[in-house]
Amino acid sequence: MVPQSLRPGFALLGAVQATLIFTIMILSVPLPLVAREFGLGPSGVLLLSAAYGLSFSSLLLLGGRLADRYGGRRMLRTGLLLLAAASAAAATAQTFPVLLVTRFAQGVGAALAAPAAVAVVRALFPRTADYGRAMATWGGLSVLGATAGNLLSGAVTAWASWRWLFAVPVLVALAVLARSAALLPPAASPLPPAGPPSPRLRAGRLTARLTGRLGGRLPGGLDLPGAALAAGGICASGYGLVAAGENGWRAPVVLGPLAVGVALLLAFAAVERRTAEPLLPPGFLADRRRAAALTAVMATAAGTALTFLLLPLYLQQVRGWGALATSAAFLPYAAVLLTAGRLAAPLTVRYGATAVTAGGLVVAAAGLALLAGLTPGSPYATGLLPGLLLLPAGAGPAFAGASALATGGVRPGRTGLAAGVLNTAMELGPTTGVAALMALAATRPTVVGGYAAAFAAAAAGLALTAAAVALSTGNTSRPARITHTQEYSA
Repeated sequence: MVPQSLRPGFALLGAVQATLIFTIMILSVPLPLVAREFGLGPSGVLLLSAAYGLSFSSLLLLGGRLADRYGGRRMLRTGLLLLAAASAAAATAQTFPVLLVTRFAQGVGAALAAPAAVAVVRALFPRTADYGRAMATWGGLSVLGATAGNLLSGAVTAWASWRWLFAVPVLVALAVLARSAALLPPAASPLPPAGPPSPRLRAGRLTARLTGRLGGRLPGGLDLPGAALAAGGICASGYGLVAAGENGWRAPVVLGPLAVGVALLLAFAAVERRTAEPLLPPGFLADRRRAAALTAVMATAAGTALTFLLLPLYLQQVRGWGALATSAAFLPYAAVLLTAGRLAAPLTVRYGATAVTAGGLVVAAAGLALLAGLTPGSPYATGLLPGLLLLPAGAGPAFAGASALATGGVRPGRTGLAAGVLNTAMELGPTTGVAALMALAATRPTVVGGYAAAFAAAAAGLALTAAAVALSTGNTSRPARITHTQEYSA
């Protein structure tokens, strides 16, 4: 539980996290209406739905390092200012290119704000046990924000215009900016010293200075070349996956970006091994439990985002439902999610993050498997509702446990890095993961058959991830529970 004196600050930061994920889903229900207004084809629809997530996920590592270097509160304010400006511009966009650019800009602001918010949470809760409990609650905020985006988008679209949805991130950003100085600590800045550098590290720095390799870095030693390679690799790969849904896997417009993206990511990995102060230290993901937790976050985010994308399209385009009725169909989902979210943190404390994550993944996989039975005439009560109840019952605990695992055992000076990696996994699911599943759906002869195949593949992915999380307990480099008070230097 969050101490009474810290609740206002934690609530403020929680509103930021929920709003950033809410903004991903802001066009989920009105997407068919937006497509008709701007005359978009399938690729345009997928690109618009993925634009925010692509820029968000590709810049999170840099955002995390900036939060560690310059302080969480400062970077939180910077990110929220950019998010508010981009959201206001999106609300008034009159052409598709303008709307697309503003969605990318929203993602840039979110990439700065998300890891900064976690860095401030770490400053609010300096004790490891308290921070672990806070992060277990934090994990549920993401899926809560996604659900709120789905519900509110239908209501606002039915009663007003989809453009008013962009007022939500503007208002939240302004509210947080107004109260941040009073309620939030600045968070640690800069990184605490890790001891004298090794002879090899000193030699690498000297060589870098002599050869001018440091000239491409941001002030403070941040790895700008690595940031550029990571951002380019994620964006190119994501675009290739998006394009595969309409063009097929063998099209040059698909193979070209995928090849470029893979090459850039391989170059990023090579640069990180040779850079004195890497954006993502190679050993950071060596912990099997942390790697499995990040995979769980990615898989769960992909499964929930797929549901929020496909079911509104199915209900509106196949069944002929309106936007308001489509949003109302997710009310039971929201009710179960709220209940699961309240239970997730105490369950994580009692049974351990690993057990809660693996169990949640199994339940969520069962929900997606039920949705894989989708047909053109599936009744809501027996064909959709059971899956919509099981999925949030598992997704809430899975996010909570995985968030605690992924960020636990990290010293305060690396909190922004851990948060950036966590949020990168959270955003890669709804972008690259959903794009890949939609490309699979496009290979089926019917639309509904493709939707069912995508749900089945997502269910299988979550089940396999649950097994990987359970097996990760073989690594004892840090505890499975979050009640320990020992600090780790990962």
